[in-house]
Amino acid sequence: MASLGQHRTLIAVVDDDREVREYLDEVLRRAGYEVALASNGLRLVSALQVDRPDLILLDVNMSWIDGFELCRALKKNPQWQAIPVVFVSGRTAPADVEEGLACGAVGFFPKPIDGRALIDRVRELVQPGRT
Repeated sequence: MASLGQHRTLIAVVDDDREVREYLDEVLRRAGYEVALASNGLRLVSALQVDRPDLILLDVNMSWIDGFELCRALKKNPQWQAIPVVFVSGRTAPADVEEGLACGAVGFFPKPIDGRALIDRVRELVQPGRT
């Protein structure tokens, strides 16, 4: 538990599948993170206006805007470009992984999700002192 004055770590989860959002919410909260859930990119953009996450977990296939386009948009915006993005997707063909990394993501996890491996990567990306 964070002591008074210590930065809390907020992870945004963007996935149109409610079960995936709930699973990631549980895994991340058990690991001690605060979690903000969004069902699509529009909801993420709205949430970013209020509270900046330390990391974004992003699905590829979503309504309104796909994850690749959303990632590109985030990386073009100076206000949000430093936030690490990790894709969590059922689209795991080498071309999909390559595109995800090319648009600015720092990782790509296949569904079904290995919660332990994901938490290990999240810890690497949001460790104190990292910008």
